[in-house]
Amino acid sequence: MFLVCGEALYDVFLRDEPGRGPVGLTAVIGGSPLNVAIGLARQGERAGFFAGLSEDPLGARLAAHIAAEGVDGRYLCRKPNPTTLSLVSLGSGGVPHYTFYGHAAADISLTLADLPVLGPEVTGVHAGSYTLVAQPVADAVAALLARERHRLITLDPNIRPTVEPDMAIWRRRIDALLPHVAVVKASDEDLDRLHPGEPPERIALRWLDQGPAVVIITRGPNGAVALTRRLRLDCPAPPVAVVDTVGAGDTFQATLIAGLLAAGIRDRAGIAGLGETDLAALLTRCCHAAAITCGRHGADLPSRDEIDRSQATG
Repeated sequence: MFLVCGEALYDVFLRDEPGRGPVGLTAVIGGSPLNVAIGLARQGERAGFFAGLSEDPLGARLAAHIAAEGVDGRYLCRKPNPTTLSLVSLGSGGVPHYTFYGHAAADISLTLADLPVLGPEVTGVHAGSYTLVAQPVADAVAALLARERHRLITLDPNIRPTVEPDMAIWRRRIDALLPHVAVVKASDEDLDRLHPGEPPERIALRWLDQGPAVVIITRGPNGAVALTRRLRLDCPAPPVAVVDTVGAGDTFQATLIAGLLAAGIRDRAGIAGLGETDLAALLTRCCHAAAITCGRHGADLPSRDEIDRSQATG
């Protein structure tokens, strides 16, 4: 089982209905880490989810959804705090912008006392998004990654400036995690937020010196680039009629983890031994998977069969 840590929430879309009367809202289950866990399960991998989940009706529905998607909920921690809501607006090219309503919510309320003892079924741990910086959960996630660093640890910063606008906090938190992490995936947009004006590959090379075996930069319609201490690989993005890009990065992340597990990689040493051909094939698969999600509305992550078909026809 690959254990994903982070938030589960509701993405709330405002329907464009100008004029007087009730405001039209559509709420769908989301949260970047939860998307990754669901993406893994849809690709046939055993996935678990470690998160603070509210005892309110929205939290109960989240728990039911997690179970229905085949994600193991044994590490969920129920809290009396409310469920986070994220108001989503779509900019040009279907790029989402988020405003979070989650003060003292369940997902950020995990503490060190809530950390579980992981069983032997857990092969790796993924973390990302605002639970890396929001307290007290940030300290709990950091302690978990440090404690479990012998497993395969993956990280996606997935910067959320509307939750924590101070990039110095994000930089400090990420730098502290890097020695424990084997794989980092980050978007070029996030890297520019963290280090404005600095070339993304220079940041990636600096991160490699801090511990990870591979850093992957996603570049939207320009595909992705992977850097290790020995290799630099570019992968173009397949053409797609973009509906929106919600969940594309999470799809890439889930496909990346699934590919590493399929290759039998369970720790940092395994990634260090990954050959150029295998890494290039994995990047290509991740880009195809992300393109599928871009071609449909919202974070509707693809199954393994859908990705296979996309690669066969693309």
